[in-house]
Amino acid sequence: MIMSLLLNTRPTSSKYKLRGEKRIGPHDITIYSIIFGSLLGDAYGEKRKGKGGTRISFYQEGSHLSYILWLHSLLSIRGYCNENLPKIQTRLGLKGVVRKTLRIHTWTYTSFNFFHDLFYWDGIKKVPKSIGNYLTPLALAIWIMDDGSKVKGGLKLSTNSFTYSDCLLLVTVLDDNFALKATVQSAGVPDQYHLYVWKESMPLLREIVSPYIIPEMRYKIIE
Repeated sequence: MIMSLLLNTRPTSSKYKLRGEKRIGPHDITIYSIIFGSLLGDAYGEKRKGKGGTRISFYQEGSHLSYILWLHSLLSIRGYCNENLPKIQTRLGLKGVVRKTLRIHTWTYTSFNFFHDLFYWDGIKKVPKSIGNYLTPLALAIWIMDDGSKVKGGLKLSTNSFTYSDCLLLVTVLDDNFALKATVQSAGVPDQYHLYVWKESMPLLREIVSPYIIPEMRYKIIE
């Protein structure tokens, strides 16, 4: 059963910055969904040495500018990150190809240690055993926008960094929480896997996540 959370009190505004150890929440269901969905994708939690807390960092390729700006808006209007728009950065990729990337960092929160402790074991990101309690429709939509791609009439979720057992857990949760059928498949690299949501489950998936998918990302779930 998906977790029931208290709606948040007013979060710390970026205009009134507090030290990390004094930022303790509480956080509403939207923030939980954003963070859980993003951590299943490319986001990462960073425990800040000497600051007593954790910040969540969101990463996307420059081609997904609209998505990262949407995330930034959700976080900044709630006081969770700097109000300044993220800037496109460039770096050299394989074969000298210039890659454009965008990053957002939340403020550091002591209460965000909760996410770090759930997802990271000895510095390695794992799927929390309790993920079923936190995978809401919004979290699922965030995960799809972050790491999903349309393939063979279904949907691929890139879970390359997770173990086979982690992926099996996610397949079970998709079924238990949403009655979505998925399979763990090889990513073509030893010990790397992705999830494939069956074509037959796509109509139900669209019904679940469509209210949260931004227009620029709808191509991932359309027929």
